[in-house]
Amino acid sequence: MAIPYYHVDVFTDELFAGNPAGVCILSAFPADSVMQKIAAENRHSETAFVVPRDDGDFDLRWFTPVVEDDLCGHATLASAFVLALRKHNVWPVRFYTRAGILTVAQDHDSQDSFEMDFPSRPPQPCETPADLLPALGLKRAMVMKSRDYMVVVEQAEQVRALSPDIAALAKLEMVNSGTIVTAPGEGDVDYVCRLFSPAEGIDEDPATGSIHCTLAPYWAGRLGKDTLRARQLSARGGYMQCTVAGDRVKIVGKARLYLHGTLAL
Repeated sequence: MAIPYYHVDVFTDELFAGNPAGVCILSAFPADSVMQKIAAENRHSETAFVVPRDDGDFDLRWFTPVVEDDLCGHATLASAFVLALRKHNVWPVRFYTRAGILTVAQDHDSQDSFEMDFPSRPPQPCETPADLLPALGLKRAMVMKSRDYMVVVEQAEQVRALSPDIAALAKLEMVNSGTIVTAPGEGDVDYVCRLFSPAEGIDEDPATGSIHCTLAPYWAGRLGKDTLRARQLSARGGYMQCTVAGDRVKIVGKARLYLHGTLAL
């Protein structure tokens, strides 16, 4: 079985930055075990598997190196980018996923820029796991939760300087989730963030889309604005713009193609 395969760098306009995603274009999904093995072999934080539907839309599934994910932003944007490369001409594209129907629109003025329409998942007050802040190397912070724990600190430099105990974070029970650390931004950036999700096989995600379903509503309420600019302060870095629109979050980002080949299974 020959599978068209693409390696795409997402939430960046240059190669070797942002978040790498694998995208596999299929006529039908193979066994879950096969998709999991492909994702483990790729060693990206996410590999997307895209199957066309009879109605012209697409089924989409995401796998980390160790689990199937329930929502992934950067691999969704990568999938739309690949469909554009393959001359798909009906936009916005509609993906049927574990998180419901997700749409992605292409920016006609910038062919490598896309806007995803995702569900809003505002954070709620929660009980802080006893080992969470010590694992992050923090003495105090506000902690809330949606799918992921969201840890809010005072300054961007605190986010940038974090050196968490990944082994300790991995011991916390977090299925399909991780820990976001965020702070107000600097300059023209409204907020900054990082994401650690070792329970999913992702020690640190370089540039993440799905966390803005939680971050954008929080910062929109705190800053009193609906459109926000965010930067992920990982080593590779990532930049995205988010707009809160009712119970949806529009997430805009760019992508670059690194590799196109064929998986021979």
